[in-house]
Amino acid sequence: MFASPAYAQAAGGGFGGGIGGLLPIVLIFAIMYFLMIRPQQKKMKEHKAMVASLRRGDQVVTQGGILGKVTKVKEDSNEVEVEIADGVKIRVIQHTIATVLSKTEPTE
Repeated sequence: MFASPAYAQAAGGGFGGGIGGLLPIVLIFAIMYFLMIRPQQKKMKEHKAMVASLRRGDQVVTQGGILGKVTKVKEDSNEVEVEIADGVKIRVIQHTIATVLSKTEPTE
């Protein structure tokens, strides 16, 4: 016989058994948190602050791309009245405002 029989070798212990298999999953979650979840939460917080600071006279852009000037802010119903042309006013939900182009100075 020219070939010797091959026997299975015992598997190496790795590093810590179960902990070694769990470590890559924990690292992937940590990386996803810092690259995706945390920046999204920060962006949502900034948008919420921007919407809360809306006042009359601000130039805004809605998520639908409509440009206009805020004429009335209704705190109780989360609506904003936006004038998009002379005499044409629409009601918009506050959270659908994408950006504020120009802020007005407080009148106090």
